Amino acid sequence: MATYKVRVATGTDFLSGTMDSISLIIVGTQGESHKQLLNHFGRDFATGAVDDYTVQCQQDLGDLIIVRLYKERYSFFPKNPWYCNYVQVCAPNGRIYHFPAYQWIDGYGTLALREATGKIAADDTLPILLEHRKEELRAKQDFYHWRVFVPGLPNYVHIPSYRPPARRNPNRPEWNGYIPGFPILINFKATKFLDLNLRYSFTKTASFFFRLSPMALGFKLRGLVDSKRSWKRLKDIKKIFPGNKSVVFEYVAEHWAEDSFFGYQYLNGINPGLLCRCTRIPDKFPVTDDMVAPFLGEGTCLQAELEKGNIYLADYRILEGIPAIELNGQKQYHCAPLCLLHFGREGNLLPIAIQLSQTPGPDCPIFLPSDSEWDWLLAKTWVRYAEFYCHEGISHLLETHLIAEAFCLAMLRQLPMCHPLYKLLIPHTRYTIQINSIGRAVLLNEGGLSARSMSLGLAGFAEAMVRALSEINYDNLYLPNDFVRRGVQDLPGYYYREDSLAVWDALERYVTEIITYYYPCDAAVEGDLELQSWVQEIFKECLLGRESSGFPTCLRTVPELIRYVTIVIYTCSAKHAAVNTGQLEFTAWMPNFPSSMRNPPIQAKGLTTLETFLDTLPDIKTTCITLLVLWTLSREPDDKRPLGHFPDIHFVEEAPRRSIETLRQRLAQISHNIRQRNKCLPIPYYYLDPVLIENSISI
Repeated sequence: MATYKVRVATGTDFLSGTMDSISLIIVGTQGESHKQLLNHFGRDFATGAVDDYTVQCQQDLGDLIIVRLYKERYSFFPKNPWYCNYVQVCAPNGRIYHFPAYQWIDGYGTLALREATGKIAADDTLPILLEHRKEELRAKQDFYHWRVFVPGLPNYVHIPSYRPPARRNPNRPEWNGYIPGFPILINFKATKFLDLNLRYSFTKTASFFFRLSPMALGFKLRGLVDSKRSWKRLKDIKKIFPGNKSVVFEYVAEHWAEDSFFGYQYLNGINPGLLCRCTRIPDKFPVTDDMVAPFLGEGTCLQAELEKGNIYLADYRILEGIPAIELNGQKQYHCAPLCLLHFGREGNLLPIAIQLSQTPGPDCPIFLPSDSEWDWLLAKTWVRYAEFYCHEGISHLLETHLIAEAFCLAMLRQLPMCHPLYKLLIPHTRYTIQINSIGRAVLLNEGGLSARSMSLGLAGFAEAMVRALSEINYDNLYLPNDFVRRGVQDLPGYYYREDSLAVWDALERYVTEIITYYYPCDAAVEGDLELQSWVQEIFKECLLGRESSGFPTCLRTVPELIRYVTIVIYTCSAKHAAVNTGQLEFTAWMPNFPSSMRNPPIQAKGLTTLETFLDTLPDIKTTCITLLVLWTLSREPDDKRPLGHFPDIHFVEEAPRRSIETLRQRLAQISHNIRQRNKCLPIPYYYLDPVLIENSISI
């Protein structure tokens, strides 16, 4: 007789336990156990429980390779889902085998779990293991399908086999998204097609709802969301924002109109990847030396500053020609501006010229800091309006959320759980598909945010993203290359660059250690067909097969794989944090980030007043709708996991476990360095503090 000690861990989230019957079979290289019911006197598999059992076998089973869990009906209890963390088995010789699950079993069925050692297909020789990984992928590919959401954007998950349940599952939280008296329906029913393994935990769902509803109700009670009038005074805008206001929020509200803060936001705001060094004034932006000489300092000229590398350009050409819509019965307006900035001797980046069109002409004056106060402020506000679309649509939604979802879905369909890349990537996909499903319901549906509060509406918002995806280049996603391409690799005061490169370096070193452990040579990379299928599917479904993107269709060397995986992990974590975490702080003061404009771009100087400025900004209703959604989608709900913290044990080998610990130490040092630096800054930049970066895009 051989005695095996079995430990089964149930998830800790509310309602993770089950009343169903759980049985187990242990499979080894020399045989398998009988099917044994796992049952103690009293309750088994309660939420957070770690239950121990004993399995007796007639013979030693050899090296353990698979455990099969059977979830079956127990007595008269209705079926309910069960979240299994892992199974551990202690063999008669004392060796402990770990079988990671970290997934729900909904209904009745069987779950086969492999021993946790990471293996590519070439490492498997036993027919049972080869068949297991093939069957796992076959099942996931049958379950998860790709679907076109908007032609020209990355495809997303579709589960055709889903059928809505006849009755609500009492063991899962449900909210229909309705906020009493508020004109947005956040259609959470749009996420019901997701299986439990892709959906928020109970804790995160509850947190998401309770952060949203009180603020919406507060707007309604004050009558704000029914008001289509203009703001009477700028200071009234600040009153609508409830709760504690951060240091950064207060700074934005106080300094938003200052040129120095306008320039600062290009470096350390929420869209810090747009600015480029300008070496030649483009023909479409006919700025002359006479126009800007007063703002460059004594003893210099525009050409000299261009040659020194002190002139920078923000070009919003990607927004050109997109038509605006009507909001609240009033026509909205749009423009694609150009903004020229100068880095001066005092160390400030300041705007020196703004043109509100890509086509110069008599009706498109170039605005200067010497113009009237309200002309210059309104010109800058038009630039901040363009920033709204380049940030929300391109830098945020497209370049992090939608691309990360494609990375995630391709991983689910092409990499089995035992694959080392699956183990490396799975923490960085947590809840991404769920939040994107909510995002599509909030932002990109009829009656959602884009239709109710954006000048471009649903079609225009999507058009901006389609254009951006058609221009995305793989080489530019390699972060160090991007700074060099834009000519900002040595621009002082660029804390985003400093912090992002530090986090990138820590991630790249971590990825290098993991990849070189499992892939000893280039041949191992090129011969990994599962890896190649993952890469090919991303190229096809995310980049839509566009060869000019430079995205690889296959990987042939270890360095190529390291670069690719680093891009994926950085995109799913730090890149998102840089454009998401500060959203509310920089956008709650609406004039700094307007989503719509109610008057056309100014065509002549000297006509703007405070009254026309307020009449151009979004009305009260539009402001409240935008603020509510930004509040919801930028405040991290509970149940978050900081970068480098991986409580789910997928790697069991000593080398990758050491690499994980080393990553944590490097990130802790980066966090310390950031906090020490911020003590000396008037505006702290902490969006890339690893403590605040989440492993995955979950909000």
